[in-house]
Formats: sequence, structure tokens, C-alpha cells
Amino acid sequence: MKTIKHSKTKNIGVLFELLTRQITADTIGNKQSPAIAIIKEYFKKDTTVARELELYRALQMQKYTSDAKADKFIDIVIAEHAKLNRKTLKQEKYNIVREIKKHYNLQDFFKSRVSNYRINGTIYKLFEMHTSTTVNNPSLLMQHRNNIVEHVTGVSVSETQKDTLISEYSKQEKDLRLLSYKMLLEKFNDKYGKLSSKQKTLLREYIHNISNTSTLQKYLVKEISIITKALNMLSKRVKDNVVQVKLMEVKAQLQKIPTESRVRDEHIISVLRSYDLVKELKHVVK
Repeated sequence: MKTIKHSKTKNIGVLFELLTRQITADTIGNKQSPAIAIIKEYFKKDTTVARELELYRALQMQKYTSDAKADKFIDIVIAEHAKLNRKTLKQEKYNIVREIKKHYNLQDFFKSRVSNYRINGTIYKLFEMHTSTTVNNPSLLMQHRNNIVEHVTGVSVSETQKDTLISEYSKQEKDLRLLSYKMLLEKFNDKYGKLSSKQKTLLREYIHNISNTSTLQKYLVKEISIITKALNMLSKRVKDNVVQVKLMEVKAQLQKIPTESRVRDEHIISVLRSYDLVKELKHVVK
């Protein structure tokens, strides 16, 4: 029985994610981004890869409260995917990778870690197994399907809930509110223009060294040391005991990051927030 292996170069969800991340990296580095032209050319509404990407997103974003509804939805998506022209799809993906190779080092480009890599890989395998003309492994097929069912029925925080949370935090005293810093840092490419020079540098290091754990860890250790020293100095001028405790918690969380086996998105977000925390504290505790 045939076992489908995942391929980054054929997974349109991964390809699109890597291209958008490359745009962020190029923009932060003050460079023109060929990735923008690639997306505009190959992900137009009339392309087959654009239609496949919509199906990937449907399985990633749509949520149902029951397994039965999720199962029915997955069947519909699979049926729609079967309508795509396989030959055209293959050619378009080949053209995209060829264009990427013209402007970027292909090995480095595909080394970057994708935050939703696991679900993208599962969707790819499910689609490939359903379009395969050979006999598939039934247990693996069921496993991939169950994983997607679990994802579709997973709990997600609505935009309304996010707005409510931010609203609630905005009612707190400034000393406490600044410790939360909006709570949510949205997509980097939506926010880079408002980031400080230190935050931009951190993101640049993260994006360029995401596959080089050693270099990224060393940079984080240095920055966390600087932030911790600043927090130690500023905390001496904070009179509120609650804020003092919160600052200790922040410092403790930062100290855990260098001990992790790999750098994750949430670690970067924590350091980004810490930069703002230091900035806000300087204004609050004059």
C-alpha cells in the first residue's frame, strides 16, 4: 500500500506562507521583494493554485461544533478539490518554485519554519491520498482525516472575544495595563511599520535565522539580558506591590526562553512585548 510523503514544494499552503513571510523579511530589510510579484502572478483568482489555496484555508479556518458537521464539511472540500485539473496544478506549482529559485536561495527559502506547518502537511496528505490512483494505507488515511476533524472542531477565539479582552484590559490602571501590552501581536507583516528599531531588528533576526537555532539563541540571550537589566533598574522605582510581582513574573518568563530547545513564535512575541514594557515603564515611573 502506498504512503504519501509530504512535500513543501508541492504544498500550496506552505508555499504561500513562505512567500508571505519572505515579503515580511524583505520589507524589514528595506529591500524590494520579488515574492510580491510571484504572489500577484501565480495566485490570481483564475489560477488553479489559488483555488486550491482556498480549499486549504477552508479546512484551516472553518470551525464546527460537532464531528458530524466537520466530517460532512471535509467531504465537500475533498469533492471540490477533486474537480481541480491535476496537470495544471502541477505545472503552476512547478512555475512558482522556478520563480522562487530565480530570486532566492531555494534551500534557505524552504528552511524557514511555518507556524501552521502540521495542519498544512495533513491537508496535503489527505488531498494526495484521495487523488491517488494506487491503493492507500487505510489507517493513515483515517488518521489524517481524524486530525483535520479535530482541527475543524477545535475552539477558536472570535474577533469579538479578542476585542472584549482588549477592552477589559484598557479599563485597568496604566501600571497594570502596560504589563499586558494589547495582549495580542497580530501578523508581523501587518504591524512592522509601528515597531521600534529594536523590534524590527529582532524580527529580522528571527526571520533570517529561524533555521539557525544557535545564532538566534545567542541573539535572544543578549537581548533578554539587556531587557532584564532595564527591568531591574526600573522596578526599583515602582511602588505598587502588584506591579512588582508582575514584573518578577515577566523576568522569570524571559529567563526560560534561552533554555528551550528551539525558538518559537510565542518567545519572539514575549520579547517584543518586553521591549514595549520597558518603554512604557520609563514613562510611568519617572
